[in-house]
Amino acid sequence: MGCGRVGAALAQTLEQQGHTVAVIDQDPTAFRRLGAGFGGRRVSGVGFDQDTLREAGIEEAGAFAAVSSGDNSNIIAARVAREMFGIDNVAARIYDPRRAEVYQRLGIPTVATVRWTADQMLRRLLPSGAEPLWRDPSGGVQLAEVHTAPSWVGQRISTLQEETGVRVAFLTRLGEAMLPTSQTVLQEGDLVHVMMRTDEIEKVEASFAEGPDGGGN
Repeated sequence: MGCGRVGAALAQTLEQQGHTVAVIDQDPTAFRRLGAGFGGRRVSGVGFDQDTLREAGIEEAGAFAAVSSGDNSNIIAARVAREMFGIDNVAARIYDPRRAEVYQRLGIPTVATVRWTADQMLRRLLPSGAEPLWRDPSGGVQLAEVHTAPSWVGQRISTLQEETGVRVAFLTRLGEAMLPTSQTVLQEGDLVHVMMRTDEIEKVEASFAEGPDGGGN
């Protein structure tokens, strides 16, 4: 939702990565930013209206990004996508970082404008869609944010590490980074950043997606 400079850039990047994209905006002229080569769907309407979302294909969507120019519109749309249509990978762009804690408590990962990069939004939308945060010179070890199945919520970091074989470097909770202990319990909305071997990325991502003991979502 939102076809400003950020929304257009995000839509184009996702399409270039092979994803099917639909863009919603109240102003039909905003779609000009997508360019003639954009092959995705363009939907004129209010991004938190359920009928508009259905027209855009929300019922088949794998992720939803709310990147309009209004904080309230973004969080309402993100909540509708999460709560009404069951979309797990949802992210909202915000202009007022003071609201981040409120949004995070609602389980909606946010990206503040002052920290904006397209990659940060991609990390919240795609389970394995972003580049590593850091990689050692040999390329054998990397730091990355890993998509975590909802069933991990309530589990201790020690359990997460034992079952997935990674080292949790830090968490982002309520918009702030924190260094967890083995007794730290994962909460809804936590973003998990782990150190792992590069050749084990697929295995780690599968373990995080399956949940504790391979129990699924």
